[in-house]
Amino acid sequence: MKSDKLFTQFQIKDFKLKNRIGVAPMTRMSAGADSIPRQDVLDFLVRRAKNGASIVYTEAIVTDYESAQGYPGQARMLTQPQIDAWKPVVKEIQKQGALAIMQMFHCGRMAWPEVNPANRIIAPSSITPKQDNPITESPYPVPETMSLFDIEHVIAGFVETAKGAVEAGFDGIEIHGAHGYLINQFLSPYSNKRTDSYGGSVENRYRFAHEVIQAVRKVVPDNRLLIVRISNWGVADMEVSLFDTQEEYREIIRFLSEESIDAISVSTYEYQQKAFGSDKNMAQLTREVTELPVMICGGIYDRSSAEDALKDADIVLSGKSLLLNPNWVEDVQGEKTLNRFKSEDANIAYTPEPLP
Repeated sequence: MKSDKLFTQFQIKDFKLKNRIGVAPMTRMSAGADSIPRQDVLDFLVRRAKNGASIVYTEAIVTDYESAQGYPGQARMLTQPQIDAWKPVVKEIQKQGALAIMQMFHCGRMAWPEVNPANRIIAPSSITPKQDNPITESPYPVPETMSLFDIEHVIAGFVETAKGAVEAGFDGIEIHGAHGYLINQFLSPYSNKRTDSYGGSVENRYRFAHEVIQAVRKVVPDNRLLIVRISNWGVADMEVSLFDTQEEYREIIRFLSEESIDAISVSTYEYQQKAFGSDKNMAQLTREVTELPVMICGGIYDRSSAEDALKDADIVLSGKSLLLNPNWVEDVQGEKTLNRFKSEDANIAYTPEPLP
């Protein structure tokens, strides 16, 4: 293939990637009462590094023991046993020539009380998603509006989780600001109706994300990556645009570009889809207003889609394809004909059966 980028090297900060392929962060809900993922889930990550991915993300790690958790069986990185469980995994990923990146998040209103140790659900505003919780098949409970104390407390959880990742040896940390979770809830006028300094204007709605990034950056050494993930869609009310306009999204990207971060990861449901009624996709809109490296995911399942996505991004991330096909990188390099998996196919990720 001419003008191929997928299997070329890419420099991101002090790291040289062997190709432009990464394993997207995926929620597995496989942790026990100790908040440590099952061994087969950890082995899965190592195997994807061994099989050619240049970046391997953890599943999303929740950031505290009070209000961050949104689903049963989620992992944490706050205690010594939890940190120690990840150390050999990180070393093995790095041994295979890949970067290990920990993604962390707070679910905010995307939760129900029974899964949080403090039985709390908090959010920027006391507004629920319109759709029912797909797991409980019941309406989401109304969250508590976060106080300034809650905001400070939640930021501290991000910091402590970042410290855990640093001790575990991760090459990078990603702050999950996408998919309608807490940071995204602050960013979006759909879920943020506050009238204080954290609501209203784009700058005010960005304030919480800024404070999280600033606090986390202080505990992440300069020789590690700090990445922020963003999206215009959420796991609930997927048909809703989380930003009102193209310019509003671009303003958020400009703010992110002024932070001490090393890349922006743009999550889409379909990387080619035109955004905000424009003739441009999310990667193009992002690229136009930032010089930071851009990662993209969503609908990337074979060589052709990956190369096409790299026209507007630097790195592609794959979720379902790498989840369900351990040889995906090799198959893509060999230009095999590959089928695109459906969301239902990925439900195996939430079962007790180990993946190949």
